Amino acid sequence: METERAETEPMLIRADNAGVTTLCLNRPLQLNALSEAMLDALQCALDAIAQDAKVRCVVLAGAGKAFCAGHDLREMRSHPSLAYYQALFARCASVMQAIQALPVPVIARVHGIATAAGCQLVASCDLAIAAHDARFAVSGINVGLFCATPAVALSRNISPKRAFDMLVTGRFIDAATALDWGLINQAVAADELDAAVLAKATEIASKSPSAIRHGKALFYRQRHLALHDAYACAGDVMAHNMMEEDAGEGLDAFLAKRAPVWTS
Repeated sequence: METERAETEPMLIRADNAGVTTLCLNRPLQLNALSEAMLDALQCALDAIAQDAKVRCVVLAGAGKAFCAGHDLREMRSHPSLAYYQALFARCASVMQAIQALPVPVIARVHGIATAAGCQLVASCDLAIAAHDARFAVSGINVGLFCATPAVALSRNISPKRAFDMLVTGRFIDAATALDWGLINQAVAADELDAAVLAKATEIASKSPSAIRHGKALFYRQRHLALHDAYACAGDVMAHNMMEEDAGEGLDAFLAKRAPVWTS
């Protein structure tokens, strides 16, 4: 990936290939910091993908030597206004929630560092694959700022005590620790990262689109319900999924010992 971005290059690069859409943060000199413009570009891209039936899986990556270093601190410091900060963090929260609301899985492709809101991005994605040398932190505390919004996503990925330790110390964890704690799904050698991400995205893209849509929405919805309500919700989703053409095709193909042909 490019280590510098020319003025004419987009801040966010979208590439589509066989149902897999890659969104690459393209501010390498700023370690892909989430400026207002970057957040707007991400929101626009996610909104478009949500309406694009051809997309089966999304990969979120970063250009240059890092995945994402969080918010653009220089830009933040130049706007010392409570209203500005409230709007900025609301905009960031909207992007994070849009990732989870997408009807298709999102994979974070992590290299270098993922700090503060960059770590929040990783935690907000459905899946994450990182290079062995990747490092993760919610380090705002080191500059006098508790990473409150990253805490929301982080504490939904790893145990409360581990999340709180990271938040109050600002310490980095390596990819092996992130894997052990459940922040990422897989850690691979740096030169194997692209292949590992592509393999996972291709595997997901081969599944029934309608089943994935039903499944992702249900997965997050049921987590916040009581056990009885979660089963009721899941049963209803599964029943509706069974009425989809793809489910009939999948079952018929299994019984006939042939590969299914998805139509949705």
